[in-house]
Amino acid sequence: MILKKAEIEDIKQLLILQEKYLVANMPDSSRKNGFVTVPFTAAQITEVIKNHGLIVAIHEDQVVAYAFGASWSFFSQWPIFEFMISTLDNLLFEGKKITTENSFQYGPICVDESQRGTGLFEKIFEAIKQNMAIKYQLGVTFINKANERSFAAHTQKLNLEVISDFEFNSNQYHTLVFNTNSIV
Repeated sequence: MILKKAEIEDIKQLLILQEKYLVANMPDSSRKNGFVTVPFTAAQITEVIKNHGLIVAIHEDQVVAYAFGASWSFFSQWPIFEFMISTLDNLLFEGKKITTENSFQYGPICVDESQRGTGLFEKIFEAIKQNMAIKYQLGVTFINKANERSFAAHTQKLNLEVISDFEFNSNQYHTLVFNTNSIV
């Protein structure tokens, strides 16, 4: 297994993995095993790669996991993130006000089911966290309340803290945060 910063040549395989777990493509019965909600285009992925905000795991020459991290300005192109940005001023973590300058948007993270339970989830999270710690003190993410598997993984395996809940487009979400300098 190789963990690395994503490169342009990884995009095709990353898109295949994304499509496999994109909530819009999954039957309801499969969603209980986790899903991703934000589809990225090749151009958007290229931008994240150029800004060093994408980690991939390669196993037998295949992308089997990825984790995104990017600035709020990048993510503001989607309405849900624009909404999240508007709520940051009201949020505190470890006594610090969360801002677009001291935090980044973490996620999505996706691990192929063939690699679940192997510790890869924790490793790829740690890699994106260390990568983004160069610029940011805090990572912020949201999890759809219907995605119980992701919520359990983030709160039980990674110890991320829920700091608020919100509703957007008739969906319920948790807002979670972590310190980029903490150890999982």
